[in-house]
Amino acid sequence: MTRRLLLSYLSLAALVLLCLEIPLGFVYSRGERERVVNAAKDETESVSAYAALSLAAGRAERDLPGRVAHCAQRIGGKVVIVDAAGTLLAASHRLDAGMSGSLAARPGIAAALRGTSTVDVRTSTIGGVEYLSVAAPVGQEARPVGAVWLTVPTRTVHERVHHVWLLLALGGCAVLTAVAVVGFAFARWAGRPIRELEQATHDLADGGRFAPVTITKGPPEVRSLAAAFNHTAARLAHLLASQRAFAGEASHQLKTPLAALRLRLENLEPDIAARARGSLTAAVTETDRLARMVEHLLAMARLEEHAAIPATVDLGGVCAERHRTWQPLFAREDVSLVLFAGSVGPVLAVPGAVEQIMDNLLSNALRASPAGSTVTIELRLQAPPRRALRDSRPRWVDLHVTDEGPGMTQEQRARAFDRFWRAPGAPKGGTGLGLALVQRLAHASGGEAALRAAATGGLDVVIRLPSERPPGEGTPEPGGDRPRRPRREAPALPA
Repeated sequence: MTRRLLLSYLSLAALVLLCLEIPLGFVYSRGERERVVNAAKDETESVSAYAALSLAAGRAERDLPGRVAHCAQRIGGKVVIVDAAGTLLAASHRLDAGMSGSLAARPGIAAALRGTSTVDVRTSTIGGVEYLSVAAPVGQEARPVGAVWLTVPTRTVHERVHHVWLLLALGGCAVLTAVAVVGFAFARWAGRPIRELEQATHDLADGGRFAPVTITKGPPEVRSLAAAFNHTAARLAHLLASQRAFAGEASHQLKTPLAALRLRLENLEPDIAARARGSLTAAVTETDRLARMVEHLLAMARLEEHAAIPATVDLGGVCAERHRTWQPLFAREDVSLVLFAGSVGPVLAVPGAVEQIMDNLLSNALRASPAGSTVTIELRLQAPPRRALRDSRPRWVDLHVTDEGPGMTQEQRARAFDRFWRAPGAPKGGTGLGLALVQRLAHASGGEAALRAAATGGLDVVIRLPSERPPGEGTPEPGGDRPRRPRREAPALPA
């Protein structure tokens, strides 16, 4: 807003200056030209009258050279006097024989010998005088006895006109500078309420504490906008506070009764008949499922509440740590858990997101995998096909979790990320929220999640996360030291 206001002030000031200074410059140039021409004509008439008196008195040879020299010195130009035949009588400067003989043929002198005064003025494009020549007859115009030819140098006049134009330009620049300083101060003052609104909006968007903005500054439109912003921000802050309070209280109020309920069900086991043991086991299973569902719902609520900024995460280290944690559980179910990490470098992800993604994916894979099968964790550097004499550095890292279970059809994979959706025939104990939470965590980290059919017949879950490597850093080739060149960003994974 400040730049636009300042630009409008400068544009208006420049337009006014152009409308004033350009006509002023041309008026001055025309006045200077007329002044010089009139001065030259007056000087020519004075010399002509003096020459006529000198010729009439017979003192031309004695008086005219001094008069001509004095006049030429005063005007800084050249003066030539000829008689009626065009013969040189006096000159302020030295003339060669050829020029002396051709004086009568010059247009100005020829017209003056016929009794006509002439003025030859040539001007420049900005109104300055470039050439000035004046010729006048000596004596009566009907029967002139000679002619006076006067030429005035125009360099001084030309410099004076250019000096005036330069002064006008410098004055205009000074005025524009003053307008810029005053306009900038005024624009900053006028835009201060808008900047306060902008700062308050950024603070609210970044999760800062809401502070009402002042609604007594600025024009009526800005005050109305500030009032509407305060009302909207207050409602939003109240909703966020209510959601934060719910997330904190529900975590305690729901988990404690569920734990007590599960404990009571387990305590009933010695008093339950053998034929009712199945119903008790199912009730305990559903209680565990409800507890996991509550955990997932609270995790999603916290994720939506806090817009965390992605940070650097050692993906290989996290995968190795989760592999060690889940290895005993997989071994108890007779399922192999294999990790192919390699060297993929750090990635950008929301803090704690990779751990939650891995726990949900491994939990789903364990429930879907039959005994004797294998679940594979693999990290791959995503890169396009290479071209001759050109390499590319990885910009994305793909995390694959592949099982050998029953898998999903294409229609089922398209719906698997919906909340509370479970595939037909899925093992008991699932909540239908694991994959939805995985997708949200991947999106919050700047990545993507996708489901693919595995070559072993099961499901291949792919989590794509952005690499943390800077744009200029390359990845060395195996067996070589040349860095890879930057490549284009990878396309998004199909949902």
